[in-house]
Amino acid sequence: MIEAVRPQRRWSLGQISFVVLMLVLMALFITLGNWQVQRLGEKEALIAAVEERFDQPAAAFPEQGSWAGLDAEALDYRPVTATGTYDHARTVLIFTNLPDPVGRYGGVGYWVMAPFTLEDGGVVWVNRGFVPEAVAESYADGGDGPQGTTTIEGVARRPEQPNSFTPASDLDARREWVRDPERLAAFLDPGVPVAPVTIDLVAGPAGELPQGGETQITFPNRHLEYAGTWYLFAAITPVMLGFWIWRQRKSRNLAPEEKGN
Repeated sequence: MIEAVRPQRRWSLGQISFVVLMLVLMALFITLGNWQVQRLGEKEALIAAVEERFDQPAAAFPEQGSWAGLDAEALDYRPVTATGTYDHARTVLIFTNLPDPVGRYGGVGYWVMAPFTLEDGGVVWVNRGFVPEAVAESYADGGDGPQGTTTIEGVARRPEQPNSFTPASDLDARREWVRDPERLAAFLDPGVPVAPVTIDLVAGPAGELPQGGETQITFPNRHLEYAGTWYLFAAITPVMLGFWIWRQRKSRNLAPEEKGN
């Protein structure tokens, strides 16, 4: 008696699509893990650069004649000194939230940004520090700020970039949302040269407002953790796929009477 040979069943389109999906997911997880490793290197380089620049002695702020070719990224976080005069009447309050302050005050409030006219001409916007929302209005015109020629010490900062969700500047109320010299220039007379970076003042006496010294020099760095998570997903995916294929083959090899039991 000749035993009948059971025909081999082909995989359905749905089964093939599932296998392809799992392989695509594995490739995606590996790509995301590689991207996080790249971001880890970039973040570590940023932290090292910031620490190196921040510990340098303060240098004179670049003269107005060099502003056109000034590299804001290269100057970012460098300690600087500048001599000039505040124009407190043109102070702009920039909305912010300070969740982890160095000084006494934090939470919702404003950066007090004042135009500072340098001795050699031109204006650099100076972040005098943070004030809580409850007292911000009293600093709308600068409050009791320094008068006359003043020498300041602070940290140069590159412009903050607005995005599609950033509200427009409120020129009438003198309110802003980002520390961007280009946007802040709209609060000045037309044609006034404006430096492409701002200056964050160093901390003053404890409890003094505006509260300086709030330049962020620490950065969250969890990219290694994220990379490990993506690589773990990439390792689990083929295991799950292999188990699924084994189950499919076992199901196909069962005799009809075994399937019914």
